[in-house]
Amino acid sequence: MHVDPMRDGVAVSRHRRSTSLLWALLWLALAVLAGEFVRHVYLKYAALDSPAYGMFLTRRGWLWCHLGGGAAGIALGTLQFATQRWRRQAWVHRWTGRAYVAGMLVAMLGATGLIATSPAPTTIRVAFAATEVAWAAVACVGLLAIGRGQLDRHRRWMVRAYLVTLAPVVFRIALYAAVGAGVVPSPGTIAALLWASWAVPVLIHVAATRRALTRPWRRRIAVPRQVPRSSSTRG
Repeated sequence: MHVDPMRDGVAVSRHRRSTSLLWALLWLALAVLAGEFVRHVYLKYAALDSPAYGMFLTRRGWLWCHLGGGAAGIALGTLQFATQRWRRQAWVHRWTGRAYVAGMLVAMLGATGLIATSPAPTTIRVAFAATEVAWAAVACVGLLAIGRGQLDRHRRWMVRAYLVTLAPVVFRIALYAAVGAGVVPSPGTIAALLWASWAVPVLIHVAATRRALTRPWRRRIAVPRQVPRSSSTRG
């Protein structure tokens, strides 16, 4: 079978441009949604006499630990995608990445405290805990990949980690949509939405990346990129 390198090169270039534009628009939309979510949550708990804050009054330390770390994780995670192609300032991406992970660890610490002291039904607490475990597992794969110099694998898994980071945003949207459709927010419904808020986006991303990697022209030209093992790359 004859392969035309020129035609393949044009196809690859067009695909990459369209894919980059699509991802840029997607992440911009997610950033707007995440920003609105952070603003909404802050206003919800900013008033000390609000009913929402009263539910966590005796656990406010865990609450602010979770909210503060989560807000930092959402903001820094979005910034990561803007800095990942800054070749000359690669240190910015590395340090924002470290700050992102640190923020998420703080958020998970707060979430663990809230789950352990929550009077909510077991199904809801298990669903919240599963979100923590999912983020930790996915992020660990991404961090191990960059430690081994596997750049493409690192990017794929850190995208999935950020999709789990956005689970609270997706959950709120899904919950409002369900209530608007007349669904009663029972413990079972809430637990199902909590699971779906991270599992569905991650599974969609896994399916999309596998489909992209199995395209004929990708099989011919795609070579896993490695990060040079030098001190300048590690940071």
